[in-house]
Amino acid sequence: MASFRYRALDRQQRAQRGRLEAVDARQARQQLRERGWQVLQLRPAGVALLTRLTPHGRLGGLQRSLLTRQLATLLHAGMPLAEALEALSGQSNQRQVRQVMRGVAARVAEGNALTDALAHYPAAFPVVYRATVAAAERSGHLAEVFERLAEHGEQQQTTRQKVQLAMVYPLILLGVSILVVGFLLGFVVPDVVQAFARDQATLPTPTRVLIALSDAVRHHGLLTLVVLALAGALLAGVLRHPARRRQWHLLVLRVPLYGDFVRARDAARFASTLAILGRSGVALVEALQIGASVVGNLLLRERLQAAAGELAEGASLASSLGRSAALPALMLHMIASGERSGELDSMLERAADLQEKHLAARVALLMSLCEPLMLLVMGGIVLFIVLAILLPILNLNQLVT
Repeated sequence: MASFRYRALDRQQRAQRGRLEAVDARQARQQLRERGWQVLQLRPAGVALLTRLTPHGRLGGLQRSLLTRQLATLLHAGMPLAEALEALSGQSNQRQVRQVMRGVAARVAEGNALTDALAHYPAAFPVVYRATVAAAERSGHLAEVFERLAEHGEQQQTTRQKVQLAMVYPLILLGVSILVVGFLLGFVVPDVVQAFARDQATLPTPTRVLIALSDAVRHHGLLTLVVLALAGALLAGVLRHPARRRQWHLLVLRVPLYGDFVRARDAARFASTLAILGRSGVALVEALQIGASVVGNLLLRERLQAAAGELAEGASLASSLGRSAALPALMLHMIASGERSGELDSMLERAADLQEKHLAARVALLMSLCEPLMLLVMGGIVLFIVLAILLPILNLNQLVT
């Protein structure tokens, strides 16, 4: 027998609190209903109040994947779900993780479905995760599905890190380049060219441009940084509007190389999401709608959502995705082959794996191009500074006369 604390309304709508003994939460609820009471809250006596647990807890991708893999291991070992969740909640050293898992464990112990318990923490468990768990609960294969979710989360995290590295690395090089050039123009160049600047003779054009840039950096450099920061904040505010963000995403798709990279990234994310949902038993239309929602580019997301609408009206998956023009041709051929052969789930997994490799190749290409490009730009700037300083020296006799 287990002990439960309850809060309920009696037949006269008066609040009642107390404690009772029952085999499980369902039997405890039944005892209260037999009294004619409306159950407001029921929890194990040793679990903290659910109202004290924030429903806005957030978990990182690695944290969620680790918890999912640990949960799959415990379920494979034969441990009941409620006990496994409670064990995970006490195992973590991070307060946020403990709060989220205790909240989920408490709600499952009350008799709620795991999907409903996870829905109280949407920031910790996204819609793809919850939809997959819901399908697993219906099929009764929670442990196997949790294994797939853990692998999917780890793969997504690896892809995200590659994408972030591809975007952050050029930004770091650009930032360092700006700092170096700013330092040269603000502190080094003035001391070197001040002798030339005093001379009234005509200086070479590169030297005059360099002196003007140096003066601008010294007198207006801080103001320029403030203006750029405000412009960035203004742009971020403008892009919060869906219509303008859509125009921005359309422009991004037209950028050479980077537009192809964005398409490959979103296609990989969509394919892997669709594969995990299909393998877990989620209905195809629902899986396609959820897969479209994880695509970052608004234009591609709209096309995939339109494809989901066509699928719901009776079109085949391959034809609806083909008309969307959002996925690579090879992936569409693989999906069409999977539909014809009746092995759509396995073909989606192969397509997702192939697209992940294609994305990795795109990331490697971007990184291999960014480094020499930034070096060429920096070399050109340094060459200009050196020429601007050396030209007056080479023409020193002419300047004196």
